[in-house]
Amino acid sequence: MAAPCTYPLLLLSLSFTFFIFTSAATESDALLIFKSSINDPKNSLSSWTNTSGVHHCNWTGITCVAVPSLYVSSINLQGLNLSGDISSSICEMPYLSHLNLADNFFNQSIPLHLSQCSSLENLNLSNNLIWGPIPDQLSQFDALLFLDLSKNRIEGKIPESFGSLVNLQILNLGSNLLSGSVPSVFGNFSELVVLDLSENAFLVSEIPADIGKLEKLEQLFLQGSGFYGEIPESFSGLQNLTTLDLSQNNLTGSFPQTLGSSLNNLVSLDISQNKLSGSFPSGTCDGKSLINLSLHTNFFNGSIPDSISRCLNLEKFQVRDNGFSGVFPNGLWSLPKLKLLRAENNRFSGELPDSISMAAQLEQVQIDNNNFTGKIPQGLGSVKSLYRFSASLNGFYGELPPNFCDSPAMSIFNLSHNSLSGQIPELIKCRKLVSLSLAANNLSGEIPPSLAELPVLTYLDLSENKLSGSIPQGLQNLKLALFNVSFNQLSGTVPLSLISGLPASFLQGNPGLCGPGLPNPCPDDHPKHHASGLTTLVCALISVAFAIGTMSVAAGFFVFRRYSRRKSEIGKWHSIFFYPLRITENDLMMGMDEKSAIESGGPFGRVNFLSLPSGEKIAIKNMVNFGRQSSKALKAEVKTLAKIRHKNIVKVLGFCHSDECIFLIYEFLQKGSLGDMICRPDFQLPWSVRLRIAIGVAQGLAYLHRDYTPHLLHRNLKSRNILLDTDFEPKLTDFALDRILGEAAFNSTMASECAHSCYNAPEYGYSKKATEQMDVYSFGVVLLELVAGRQAEEAESPDSLNIVKWVRRKINITNGALQVLDPKISNSFQQEMLVALEIAQRCTAVMPEKRPPMLEVVRALQSLSLRSCLPNLELSTSEEHSLPV
Repeated sequence: MAAPCTYPLLLLSLSFTFFIFTSAATESDALLIFKSSINDPKNSLSSWTNTSGVHHCNWTGITCVAVPSLYVSSINLQGLNLSGDISSSICEMPYLSHLNLADNFFNQSIPLHLSQCSSLENLNLSNNLIWGPIPDQLSQFDALLFLDLSKNRIEGKIPESFGSLVNLQILNLGSNLLSGSVPSVFGNFSELVVLDLSENAFLVSEIPADIGKLEKLEQLFLQGSGFYGEIPESFSGLQNLTTLDLSQNNLTGSFPQTLGSSLNNLVSLDISQNKLSGSFPSGTCDGKSLINLSLHTNFFNGSIPDSISRCLNLEKFQVRDNGFSGVFPNGLWSLPKLKLLRAENNRFSGELPDSISMAAQLEQVQIDNNNFTGKIPQGLGSVKSLYRFSASLNGFYGELPPNFCDSPAMSIFNLSHNSLSGQIPELIKCRKLVSLSLAANNLSGEIPPSLAELPVLTYLDLSENKLSGSIPQGLQNLKLALFNVSFNQLSGTVPLSLISGLPASFLQGNPGLCGPGLPNPCPDDHPKHHASGLTTLVCALISVAFAIGTMSVAAGFFVFRRYSRRKSEIGKWHSIFFYPLRITENDLMMGMDEKSAIESGGPFGRVNFLSLPSGEKIAIKNMVNFGRQSSKALKAEVKTLAKIRHKNIVKVLGFCHSDECIFLIYEFLQKGSLGDMICRPDFQLPWSVRLRIAIGVAQGLAYLHRDYTPHLLHRNLKSRNILLDTDFEPKLTDFALDRILGEAAFNSTMASECAHSCYNAPEYGYSKKATEQMDVYSFGVVLLELVAGRQAEEAESPDSLNIVKWVRRKINITNGALQVLDPKISNSFQQEMLVALEIAQRCTAVMPEKRPPMLEVVRALQSLSLRSCLPNLELSTSEEHSLPV
């Protein structure tokens, strides 16, 4: 018989066990309710089910804590492409402390019921489509330490009730539509470490002085947010500040004298693009820990203090576009950790010391448009990390040192508009040199033949010098977007490709040069015998007549043979349909005639359009079967492509193949291709639609590169391979055809048809392996088309330049960037288009490593769309009339 005390203990144990199971069931049910309220296109939450036998603490994104049984403490669903509604069931978990729904597509106001999550310490809703004002209910988060609502469309004023969040350590409200004046409540945040109110262009406020009370503050971001007035003197109390960004505002007055000596822990300072004036405080950087100083685009005057040169940890020094004068701090040139130095458009004087060689990590120097003098030091060529040196419009003189371009990373070198003399040294070691400008100096001698050996040299400007001799013939083998040797003393025959591909003005001022189209034709350009010319003409006419006859016979034979083959080979086809298509191989072959063709299909085959008995429309790509892959391998590759599910990638509905042909069946897109649309004389898509197209294409590419398994490359991206549905949503087609045709057949077709396409990256001709960077380059060309409203390749254009060369040439002239923008777009979108142009230029960088990954491009374009304040990228009413019918 059991002891009397056994029963109560047993009852307590059973009750506790029941409580544990009940709690677990309650939390799993709450999570399933949350799941049911959202859209999960990638099926990322497939593990969220009670039927799998997996405990909910092991579901995707879920972390639990034992208190003493298991309870949900963290939900992290960042970047899963989720949308829908954030259910109130999320707050039924009593120990939930972390909720991260960032980088998704939730399109709603800030849920008021989140205030019921009483244990919440970390809330991250950044980079969604959240709209509306900040509710006062958020002030009820007593335990909140981290709040990130950035990169949304939140509007209205910052509520004064925020002042009750006294435990906050990180507050990020950047990149929203906040407006009005900023309340003086931040002095309450004694624990605050990071404060970000940046990129809120509708704020109209002075900087709250009580921010200076935040002794623990390390990072303060207020850039691009409409702040005006002076920088508060109270900022001198921010003893732990490492990053201060006040750029792109309307700040006036001077930089507080007390600030320079008190911010001893400063890592990054950016007060660019304001209206500040006065001299910079002499005590700045006495703490020797400044990493990044940026003062560009202000109205500072006076000199830079020598104490700057004592910042041994300085990495970035930017004072561009100001009124600084006086001798440039000599010690800056030899700082061991300095990477970036920008001081262009000031009035600095002084010389470059040979001790610049001690700046072992220096990557970029831009000191254009100043009053520097002296010789270019030998030490410059010893900085092996230097990839850009630009010092035009100064007073440098003397000869260029023989090693001036010895840095293996050197990409851009500009010493134009100085007083250099002597000969141009041979350039052998800087194999990555893209741009060399030595215009408007006193250089003499011949153009070094070694320039022709630099594989990626694209811009070469040697104009307005005293160069003599002939133009090296090897230069015609380079892909030069700019070659300017005007106003020298050159002579001899100009290589034909340099004459045909570049403006004649780039050769003028050299009376000794001769060639077709120049004032002086070369002696051997004139015909020697009229009789031989007449004989040649007669022979040519006879040859043409013979060729026409032969082609007519061959065409008749081909038509007869094709018709016979079609009738005899029905039944030799093999097909797989991934969707229920009511069509037979016979229907496909009979429908693949000239009347149903909607485009040539490019190098890989014609595209035909068919309307099924059900009324559904399909597109069929007819490709040659090179027979390099077995039927089994071919099916496997097409199935791989058919599994792709993305809103910006065309669906593969099925395929048929015989020994000679492959028919790929795609969904039909009503608007046709972007390339065809751009070709129209009346092409007038509004900027909002163009930006949406760019974002969609970028998303599709990023999905192929990173999100889809196995990772794929497009390898044939161009505007004609971007199709548009009725809502102008873009979808990529002709992707990954190398997997279907086989690598050898794909490369052979591309080499014969597309070798010189401007969509191909410069390394296409010599690279042995296809890369993501090549796709990025192709995307950059498409983005240039959207920005410029111009075809990538216009054979009939006056200058016959492809769009990449055309843009690069325009950028080199005054206000050239503005001339690139499509004039049919309203000037109100000018700044957005300039940003998009900059993204396109980065994507089409000559050096592959300088191109951004597609995921970064997607984020940059999405950020641009948020800044444009166009909800869901809708058409503005002022532009709707310009949509093509």
